[in-house]
Amino acid sequence: MAASEAAERRHAATASKFSMSSDETKLSLKTTEFWAMVGVIAAILVASAVSDSLGDVRAWTLVAAVAIGYMVSRGLAKSGTKYVGAEDPLNRTNN
Repeated sequence: MAASEAAERRHAATASKFSMSSDETKLSLKTTEFWAMVGVIAAILVASAVSDSLGDVRAWTLVAAVAIGYMVSRGLAKSGTKYVGAEDPLNRTNN
C-alpha cells in the first residue's frame, strides 16, 4: 500500500506542476503568425513606396486590417487559456 500511495503522490505532484506551468498558446513572438504578419506589413509598405497605384491611405488601411486580423486571431487562440501570471512570459522554456 505504501508504494501505491507514493505513486499517487508523485502523479498528483506531476499533474499539478504541469497544470501550473503550461499554457495552450505560445508567446506571440514565438509564433509563425506573428512573423507572417510582420512580413505582410513590410511587403505592403514596400509596395506602397514603390508602386504608383497603391496609395498611402490604401496601404495604411491594409496594414490596419492585417493588424486587426492578427489581434482577433490571437484573442481567439488565447480565449481558452488559463494564464496564472506567475512566470515571466518572455523567459518561458516551453515551445
